[in-house]
Amino acid sequence: MDKLLEVLDNINNFIWGPPLLILMIAVGILLTVRLRGVQIRHLIYAHKLAFTRDDGKAEGDISHFQALMAALAGTIGIGSITGIATALAIGGLGSLFWMWIAAFFGMATKYAEAILAIKYRGVDKAGGMHGGPMYYLEKGLKAKWLGILFAIFAIGSSFGLGSMVQSNSVAGAVQSTFSISPYLTGAVLVILSAIPLLGGIKSIGKVVGILVPAMAGFYLLISLSVVLINITHVPHAFMLIFKTAFTGQAAAGGFVGSTFMMAVQLGISRGVFSSEAGLGSSSIAAAAAKTDSPARQALVSMCSVFITTGIVCTLTGLAIATTGVLGGVDQNGIALNGSALALAAFESVLPYGGLMVTLAIIPFGYSTILSWSYYGERSTEYLFGEKSIRYYRIFFILAVFLGAILNLQIVWRFSNIMNGLMAFPNLIGIFLLSGIVTRETELFEAVLSHERK
Repeated sequence: MDKLLEVLDNINNFIWGPPLLILMIAVGILLTVRLRGVQIRHLIYAHKLAFTRDDGKAEGDISHFQALMAALAGTIGIGSITGIATALAIGGLGSLFWMWIAAFFGMATKYAEAILAIKYRGVDKAGGMHGGPMYYLEKGLKAKWLGILFAIFAIGSSFGLGSMVQSNSVAGAVQSTFSISPYLTGAVLVILSAIPLLGGIKSIGKVVGILVPAMAGFYLLISLSVVLINITHVPHAFMLIFKTAFTGQAAAGGFVGSTFMMAVQLGISRGVFSSEAGLGSSSIAAAAAKTDSPARQALVSMCSVFITTGIVCTLTGLAIATTGVLGGVDQNGIALNGSALALAAFESVLPYGGLMVTLAIIPFGYSTILSWSYYGERSTEYLFGEKSIRYYRIFFILAVFLGAILNLQIVWRFSNIMNGLMAFPNLIGIFLLSGIVTRETELFEAVLSHERK
């Protein structure tokens, strides 16, 4: 077992090494330049679209808002808490700065993914929309083999990150807080997941349209409370974030110290992990949106990066930075990391703070299961046809239960590998199709200019 874990760690470190991270940032910079800073110019309008516009008569299965919530369901999750805490515990506070850099350029990448997903989407026999990287790689780039690779990696990630990892985290949180058996939690998750899953993206859209705003609002409230209570420490926290982003952070307490490269690598990789910008997965949900223009929904999709990394992950990071728990140790003298570090930050300020974070983790994990079930389902359909969907759903629901009761050290590593592998074909496609993204944007901005007159 230890040897296998070591092999998987080596593969994971290789895949998520400098070449992939440089490629992600390079593609984001290219798109930002070609699109003339679309993430700045249209940021306010994009959020207005997401929360006010309804293209009810346009082609599609779900509204702009539901598509955004589906994307957020897949990204605002356990990674927004434990993932950020892990980045800070290993890469230091400077990793938060590089997370912001990844998010800024990632917004342009996410925008491009959604434009291409909608432009090259199609309609299945049941009348539902399907789209995503596998389709724009095949139809736009004429490279079906890349589409096949993406679909394979997406299915693998859906069973790992999207199903087993989420149910395991939920079951662990429920057991530690309420002493409820993982078997019972797994059974409940199976039932709660099966109902909307069997109803397809329309049912999933309705569920996450209610669940995501509620769970995100709850978590933002408690994390913002921690930051406001420690508001006098915020300026110093920002100073450390910017300073250590370029110098690394010295060892202190249980914190072993970090280098400049550690801050960069952890910040960018966790930023990508939290927002999925560059992975292409959330564009599968964007392809189902009712919209009169690919660019209009792309702006809505872009919002998910700003909300997930720019707001949720930032507040998690600031909660840890301002409470001074970074470098702390537990009762056994082991340095706080991951969920333990995040819980320590909230518990140090709020009564029952740890309990409130645990309660936030439960809907976070559940909503991620729903979104990833759809991503995996569409990828399965792409590879094996519509009849394969029923079998995928059965195996996915089984994975939800198994994830709740098994030790997932191998699955965690496998999921990270699949996530990284998804990015390569997707980024290649976006890079080579960036001219189409630019033209679609120019066409839309001409329409938008006319609408505003």
